[in-house]
Parts: sequence; C-alpha cells; structure tokens
Amino acid sequence: MKTVYLIARLFIAIFLIQTLFYKFTGHEDSVYIFSALGAEPVGRIGSGIIELIASILLLVPRTVWVGALLAAGTMAGAIMAHLFVIGIEVQGDGGTLFYVAIVIFVLSLFLLYRDRKKVPILSKF
Repeated sequence: MKTVYLIARLFIAIFLIQTLFYKFTGHEDSVYIFSALGAEPVGRIGSGIIELIASILLLVPRTVWVGALLAAGTMAGAIMAHLFVIGIEVQGDGGTLFYVAIVIFVLSLFLLYRDRKKVPILSKF
C-alpha cells in the first residue's frame, strides 16, 4: 500500500506541475477554457498557483493531506466546469482533460483517506 500511496502522490504532483506550463504561458487551450468560464486570466493564473502549491505539498510527507485537499478541490472545480459549462470534450481533446481530472480527484481522495488521522476534521474517523 505504501507503493500505491507514493505513486499516487507522484502522479498528481507531476501532472499538476506539467500543466503549469500551459497555464502560465497563456497557451491557447488554457485561455479558451478560462475565457469560456469568464475567468481569464485571473482564474487561469490563480488555479495554476494553487496547483503549484498543491504539488509541492504533495511531495512533503507531513503536508500530503493539505496538497491532496487542494488538488481534490481544484479538480472538483474542473469537473464541474466540464460538466456544466465547457463540456467533456474541449478543443477536440476527446475528453482527456476531463478524465484526467477525475483520476486526480479520485487519487486525491485516496490520499486524504490514507492520511485521515492527520486531517484535523477527519482524525476521529
């Protein structure tokens, strides 16, 4: 189980870090998405900063739960945006961004469950 825990942490952190290039450089796909949401450029840059912080926190053992919470929250927002505003498929990606958001959301919930004793509100469960 320790291996799955480590792989989940690394997968989320690496994926979020990889997408920062698109958010911070104003890639046309990112600009399209956040324009459709009415949150360009503040939402694009803001979510990029949150994802960067989440990635760093996921790599530090004591703060994994905080990074997982930020990642889950960000991905919940992305999933809702896909479902209610921009659609599952964006710019012909075949739904890749949507499905990756779901995977990251589920993995983040796994990390939160695994570290539930460290989370003040969940420590009783």
